[in-house]
Amino acid sequence: MTDSTLVWFRNDLRLIDNPALIEASASKNPVNFIYIFDDTGKHSRPLGGAQKWWLHHSLSRLVEDISKRGGRLDLYHGDPEAIIPEIISDLRPTKMVWNRRYHPSDIACDSAIKANLEAGGVSVKTFNGTLIREPWTLTSKSGGAFKVFTPFWRAARENYPIPTPLPAPDRFIPALKPASKHSVSLEELALLPQNPNWAVEMGEAWVPGEVGAAATLNTFIEQGFAGYSENRNRPDMPSTSRLSPYLRFGEISINHVWQASDMAVQSGRTRASSEDLRVFQAELGWREFSYYLLYHQPDIAKFNVQRRFDAFPWQNDPSLLKAWQKGQTGYPIIDAGMRELWQTGFMHNRVRMIVASFLIKHLRIDWREGETWFWDTLLDADPASNPASWQWVAGSGADAAPFFRIFNPMLQGEKFDPNGEYVRHYVPEIARLSSKYIHTPWAASAVELASAGIKLGQTYPRPIVDHEAARNSALAAFKALT
Repeated sequence: MTDSTLVWFRNDLRLIDNPALIEASASKNPVNFIYIFDDTGKHSRPLGGAQKWWLHHSLSRLVEDISKRGGRLDLYHGDPEAIIPEIISDLRPTKMVWNRRYHPSDIACDSAIKANLEAGGVSVKTFNGTLIREPWTLTSKSGGAFKVFTPFWRAARENYPIPTPLPAPDRFIPALKPASKHSVSLEELALLPQNPNWAVEMGEAWVPGEVGAAATLNTFIEQGFAGYSENRNRPDMPSTSRLSPYLRFGEISINHVWQASDMAVQSGRTRASSEDLRVFQAELGWREFSYYLLYHQPDIAKFNVQRRFDAFPWQNDPSLLKAWQKGQTGYPIIDAGMRELWQTGFMHNRVRMIVASFLIKHLRIDWREGETWFWDTLLDADPASNPASWQWVAGSGADAAPFFRIFNPMLQGEKFDPNGEYVRHYVPEIARLSSKYIHTPWAASAVELASAGIKLGQTYPRPIVDHEAARNSALAAFKALT
């Protein structure tokens, strides 16, 4: 063995405030860095197409960032339980470090790898590089798992100061040995879409990587933080942080985001109020709660948390599902959201709730169909927040919104996109309609439709379902269930 350390990157693709990496660098020993792309499905859920695109660019930038500091990141493809013994055999380090994961199957994988390494004389040390509080550190007063967000978040924050983010090491001591013979190139991972390249607009909208994360945080603090508690529901305004993809891939730490937002308010760098800060940090808390649920409910993407929903009479209508996926429902706020998702890999959070409610309660299509679509098309879809959020809207999850809360897409559009700017951007075929009818084009007169260049049913679809009839049908199905 060589007196060296092996750093295993996972969902922590950063140098700043990365406890595993900083531990390795502090040892003053040579360091090898590895990333394993595991699409076997044996442990982690295989990434969707949009996430693969992000991962490619994030890894590319991480390779550069490590290289600038004298290190080298080697890439691998396959099952970590099979690959890591091969890497250890080739590189023969004395120590291995990583930041922990929280799905029970990932924990089992990591535990098995750790046991095998230690049995072979390799020291292993793991860290919390993802969450404020790890799931096993919190229990309710009765000793069980929390099922409601508010007491969970109160317990998570009680007498628990957020650690100060750790700076990135200036230099790494280069590894003594070259890459393992089992390593591959970034191109060999085949993460980018081909024929067609549907990610062109994503490349125009996003800068993956640690530098992009820092720039996005700064932009939010300076331009979107003030008024966040109210404006975060407005998709027509730059009022959300857009940090979720960076948090999902660990290009910025939760501690970093928390401390930066806290200090910005305290120092007066931003005009954001204490209420803006509280609401923003509570949104970070929902991410924490989702990981807590994932740890205690590992099948949250497959099964209803509230099992009475197992008997819910879902409809199987591929044509309605496709219309929803493609943004062709005839309801402008729904179509704008679904098109934003397809074009940019992102969707405003308020609109996510509206489109999810529409699929589940207007179309009565199983929430798992929506969760799967988001998993493949969202850049920020992670194994915790994505299914937890879908189950929240469906009413089947922990601390979920009641099923009978059915969003009216017209009223939601009028309230949160009052001038129709968001709809006009993503549904240009109705952009010339007045604000009065932008969310209800079917209510406009024939003259108004003609002057806006709209032929309902031809240039823009009529509503695929009637709102009131769909609402009544959903409520009747829920009543029969209960």
